[in-house]
Amino acid sequence: MCHHCVIESVKSDMLSRRSFFKGGLAAAAGAAAIAAAVPSAPVYAAEGVPKAEDLTHELHENFPTYFGAQQLFYDKKFDFAKDTFNLYELRISEHTGTHIDAPLHFSADGRSVSELTVEDLVAPLVVIDIAAKAEGNADAQLTPDDIKAWTDKNGDLPAGAVVALHSGWGKHVGTDKFRNVGDDGKTMHFPGFHVEAVQALIEQPSIKAIAVDTLSLDFGQSPDFIVHRTWLPTGRYGIEGLANLDKVPAKGATIVVGAPKVRGGTGGPARIFALV
Repeated sequence: MCHHCVIESVKSDMLSRRSFFKGGLAAAAGAAAIAAAVPSAPVYAAEGVPKAEDLTHELHENFPTYFGAQQLFYDKKFDFAKDTFNLYELRISEHTGTHIDAPLHFSADGRSVSELTVEDLVAPLVVIDIAAKAEGNADAQLTPDDIKAWTDKNGDLPAGAVVALHSGWGKHVGTDKFRNVGDDGKTMHFPGFHVEAVQALIEQPSIKAIAVDTLSLDFGQSPDFIVHRTWLPTGRYGIEGLANLDKVPAKGATIVVGAPKVRGGTGGPARIFALV
């Protein structure tokens, strides 16, 4: 190669290296800027942004269920060590964990969980506290008197509300007390709605749903699911197994219900939170 050709080749190589390092530095600076812009934790302190309170229990294969048997099963189809990603196939009951009861659950032709509208799933949250009553009586029920006590203190039930029963039962998740099976080995004892309270709420057509922090809308020893059979056929839905109702106010929060959109489903596990 001639002397001139060698010099030109060296120049070209140096220019390529400079471009490479400039590009690398620019890319690194860009990546650093992006990393700095992404918060390491959720930011709730921004002015005007409400705090979100999680009302959902973590679901796992040992979560206590109404029927007692396991209702969530994992089958690992892909593993990161072998396939460079993880993927599970799940077999799950619609009615386990924090979950929705769609009208179809207790009616022949009611709306399925996928037919609940977005407007159904965002609502003012009413929390009626019967925890003191339930502390001394596991079979306590929310009655029309409890609704009246709430309205005497807080005013009328908001239009379009979800009315939640707070019995304090969420603290028993993970223990035998959550199901609370009696000496007969069959009958459970935990709070729920009284059918007369449900009938009173039905008379207010805008009420969207009722909710509990227990395993069932009906109290544990109910022999006939009368609350389910009275409420769900009216086209409204229910929520069972809520968490953290003691962390939201009796009035003023907004509940957001992340119902699964499963065609023909009678319900399903949901991620539910309140904006406070």
